[in-house]
Amino acid sequence: MKNLIKNFFRNLIAKENTKNQLQIGSSHFSLARQNYKKYENLHEADYKVFSQTGEDGIIDYLIYSLKIKKPSFIEIGVGDYHESNTKYLFERYSSRGAIIDMIDNLEKKVSKSTNLWKGDLKIIQSSVSTENINDVLEKTKLLKDLDLFSLDIDGIDYWIIEKIPENISKIFVAEYNPNFGYNKKITVPNIKKFNRTNYHYSNLCYGMSLPALVHIMKKKNFTFVGSNIACHNAFFISNNYISNISLKLPEENNLKEYVENNFRESRAKNYKLSFLSGEDKLKMISNCEVIDLSVSKDKSDLIKNIFKIN
Repeated sequence: MKNLIKNFFRNLIAKENTKNQLQIGSSHFSLARQNYKKYENLHEADYKVFSQTGEDGIIDYLIYSLKIKKPSFIEIGVGDYHESNTKYLFERYSSRGAIIDMIDNLEKKVSKSTNLWKGDLKIIQSSVSTENINDVLEKTKLLKDLDLFSLDIDGIDYWIIEKIPENISKIFVAEYNPNFGYNKKITVPNIKKFNRTNYHYSNLCYGMSLPALVHIMKKKNFTFVGSNIACHNAFFISNNYISNISLKLPEENNLKEYVENNFRESRAKNYKLSFLSGEDKLKMISNCEVIDLSVSKDKSDLIKNIFKIN
């Protein structure tokens, strides 16, 4: 009985917090939109409501620029949806969307802080792989005229993108690994059930480099328009809609400013934070195998060989 009461009040508080965050965020965006036409860089739009860092603000800027009134979305890799790239869209616009994650009891966990009655949210509890990604996407029934697609699975993100259709959405958000630098097309191998911690205890070897992401997204008919201030999420616009964006676009041969990430989330062998920074992060994973896509898609090599680390 005590646990039931605790859970009731915990969920009540969580939803009250959601309501308060939504009101604050909506007020901010109402004012910010008056200046959107003056923005030259996505960093100016960076603002957190429910997202991990400033993705909410950037997404609001992009949907405003594309004149999207009620954005539809698919987001893969949401955890319990407490911090995600599409929760604001769902809560604010009563949108139609789908979220996908492999965590146990996904719908129950999402419902604790999300007003599921507000819109049409399909919750799909599933892992994604290169073998099943398109089948999972078909289940959403959202692929026709999709507004936003977001991907963050801390793993084989590159290989997932390679499999999805061209022009899947108007806006595309994807995580990249800033530890892999700004001038090499790097990705982890396409390993089934890839686990970031199992691959290296430091949690630093995962995903793909920004150049690899920009490269594969060009093949999917998207243009890179910038990143969040934290420099780990990249934003793309379908070439069919890029004329609506008035920003000064990034130079794709000079991506250094988009990998200047100062997060110190590395772990020691006992899984406690070790707070590595700078070049020490790459040295820590120097014996990990990755793929240099400019050399071969099929052959992996050690990071220390690719980056000439002694």
